[in-house]
Amino acid sequence: MGQTIQLNTSRMHCIGAYVAHPVGTPKGGLVVVQEIFGVNAHMRHVVDRFAQFGYTAIAPALFDHVETGVELDYDEAGFARGKALVGETTFAQAVDDVASAAESIGSAGKTGCVGYCWGGTVALLAAIRLGIPAVSYYGARNVNFLDQVPQAPLMFHFGGRDASIAPEAIDRQRAAWPDAAFHTYPAGHAFDREVDSRAYDARSAQLALQRTLAFLDEHLAGMRA
Repeated sequence: MGQTIQLNTSRMHCIGAYVAHPVGTPKGGLVVVQEIFGVNAHMRHVVDRFAQFGYTAIAPALFDHVETGVELDYDEAGFARGKALVGETTFAQAVDDVASAAESIGSAGKTGCVGYCWGGTVALLAAIRLGIPAVSYYGARNVNFLDQVPQAPLMFHFGGRDASIAPEAIDRQRAAWPDAAFHTYPAGHAFDREVDSRAYDARSAQLALQRTLAFLDEHLAGMRA
């Protein structure tokens, strides 16, 4: 359904991006922010899925500033390389790329952001710094920004059995952002990653998707001029 394009960024550096368009008039635009594994086959599937639900969706390849075409596996080597790439990619740069991606699909209507894992924190920052509605899936680094104020609606999804995000960390986020929607599921980290049998929890993933789509329909499709 989708295709890989080149995306101009504010840093005068083109990066790759995977974009998919819905059939008919889009409900809005959606920037999909990758995990630490790059814009791999799973992230392209996520983009295609949102397009099937009516949104023009785009996933910018945020690691292209460091290494072009990163697509990592969910093994020890993939985790190690992904963490190293995150260490070379600042959140400020990632948010700038989200802004560039949102601008590139501006004709689709109001644009939001959905991010996963590391990308979940990027999505949070998109709401804080760009003022666009965002959905954050299991962002372990969210707690670094508790003192910052979102400028747009937010929804959070967490796994109640996530070893990388303590219940206390979720409670702190609820207290910091009481107007946001928080959902916790009987699952671990990365429960929406359906290609990873060790992490995927089908019931939790489906419920989170339903809630995400309702959020997007309210704050993007519902705001279309």
